[in-house]
Amino acid sequence: MDSLLKIASVAMVSLTASALCGASADDERTEHAATARAAAQQLGGTLKARLVGAMKADGPVAAIKVCAEEAYAMAAQVSDETGIEVGRSALRLRNPGNAPDAWEHSALARFLTAQNRGEDLSAMEHSEVVRVDGEEVFYWAKPILLQKPCTVCHGTNIAPEVAATIADYYPDDQATGFEVGDLRGIFTVKKRLP
Repeated sequence: MDSLLKIASVAMVSLTASALCGASADDERTEHAATARAAAQQLGGTLKARLVGAMKADGPVAAIKVCAEEAYAMAAQVSDETGIEVGRSALRLRNPGNAPDAWEHSALARFLTAQNRGEDLSAMEHSEVVRVDGEEVFYWAKPILLQKPCTVCHGTNIAPEVAATIADYYPDDQATGFEVGDLRGIFTVKKRLP
């Protein structure tokens, strides 16, 4: 009987230690996700404000110019300020520089499948730690859903001058034909872990 109690005690200590290690890893992942969420909100807010301002001042052609000429600098600034790599990606690309890597492609497919099942993507996000080139990398993604103002450049009925400007900046554009609420892409964050 004593040996059974000893075995049970050792098993309990092992489970407790595992649970504590898991809780620590979960806490760290939660902290990384909070940082990622804040960085994506900062990039999204900055970009949206700049696009809305350009559209109000000079129309949608000016907004296209902002995306083409300023969006990367905005992402780089947020990345520098937060110490993590933040950006955007999509399955149907406008800017080929935003092409998804394998993990981002998987996250996009996951969100698209969820949307096709009728799930609400507005509160969804996905994160995990993966091994890349021998290093652990924390990945995080949140869907970007098409909003009404975005239909001017990404919707189904694009004005000829807007379409011409898109073609000038992005000759291989695939990012039109969306409707309000469609999955347009993702905010994505990568952080190499020590």
